[in-house]
Amino acid sequence: MTTDATAPAPSDTQGATLDLLREALIDRRFGDVAAVSSFGAESAVLLHLIASVDRTAPVLFIDTGMLFAETLAYRDELASRLGLTDVRTIRPAREAVRGTDIWGRLHLTDPDACCDLRKTQVLDAALEGFDGWITGRKRHQALTRSDIEPVEQAANGKTKLNPLALWSPDDLAAYAEAFDLPPHPLVGQGYPSIGCAVCTSPVRPGEDARAGRWRGRDKTECGIHIVDGAIVRLAPSHA
Repeated sequence: MTTDATAPAPSDTQGATLDLLREALIDRRFGDVAAVSSFGAESAVLLHLIASVDRTAPVLFIDTGMLFAETLAYRDELASRLGLTDVRTIRPAREAVRGTDIWGRLHLTDPDACCDLRKTQVLDAALEGFDGWITGRKRHQALTRSDIEPVEQAANGKTKLNPLALWSPDDLAAYAEAFDLPPHPLVGQGYPSIGCAVCTSPVRPGEDARAGRWRGRDKTECGIHIVDGAIVRLAPSHA
């Protein structure tokens, strides 16, 4: 498997994505930037693109303590195959979990609080030393993501980069096939979007790709892209 993302010849969308990643990781147009990856269903494409630009780029992976074993194994396999040298696994503080969710059942009564404890607080702390971060969000994933832009400004002033915002499912599939990228092992079992094991279920034909996340609840995002209950998107401060 090659990490040379310029072969075969890149499409316009792929070329624009590579340009944005070079601006972020090589030119440092947005300051110090880290990638944030769930090593989930569609993570391989973005990670491969990042590796083709800078294998030493920091990649933050949040281990909530409730992930599928397959996700942890996939993280190790993909990082090794792509040659990523700075994958940082971050976790909620043991004391915080003991104080708030000692029995591991908070997701049953208050999934927002569980995500805040195990993901949002953890990522916020890890991003304190960075000026911005790279996400794998795409417009096609859900209605709540249908208007995201490749470059946004988060409510905390950091730059949020969404290099794959305009990629379609066909774009992703073609790229993954061209570079022989290994799929997450749960994708073939009906999981097109993968989060914590306790809050993710298979998706039925015709459903939204994220329909299996927090099924049966009025919840579509874990919270790392939400401020005070709302999805906040600001125009980028960098021209």
